Amino acid sequence: MEIRGATFLYTLAALMITFAGFSALLFVIRQAAGAKLSILDRFIVKNVMTYTFVLTGAALLPALFALYGVEETWIWRVSGVLFALPMLALQVTYPARRRQVVGELPPPVIYAVFVVLGSAATAAMLVYLLVGVQYGAAVYITALTVDFFTVIFGFVNALDIIMQQPTEGSQQ
Repeated sequence: MEIRGATFLYTLAALMITFAGFSALLFVIRQAAGAKLSILDRFIVKNVMTYTFVLTGAALLPALFALYGVEETWIWRVSGVLFALPMLALQVTYPARRRQVVGELPPPVIYAVFVVLGSAATAAMLVYLLVGVQYGAAVYITALTVDFFTVIFGFVNALDIIMQQPTEGSQQ
């Protein structure tokens, strides 16, 4: 049984895994160029990988439930809960986790997009799916896509900050 949006979800999952690999590769290349991995570097790589794999799992969940013949309405509800709970936990605790590891809060723009927008999209999706109104597939996939792009936004902004750090061979 093919569910609505399956092709989009498979494509999104492939993009997410590609992004995770590319993100990690950038840090390896940076390290090969003479830069030492900072605490911020490690924190960012760990977070990008964690968020990306949660998102990838969420992209594959609906198809997995469909294989078991679960009714489509329930596919989106159950997938929504299983996606939203860990994602919201990651999103809401990000500032505290970053402060604990790095020693400072995220910049305001990261907080606004990565934390506020991301968690708002995830929470809205969860409420919408639990209320049980129409267009469950669209709401689920939209939240997943928005969360993926907030991760990309956070990574690109973090990369900008990290690239401004001096390498071993550069003058300080």
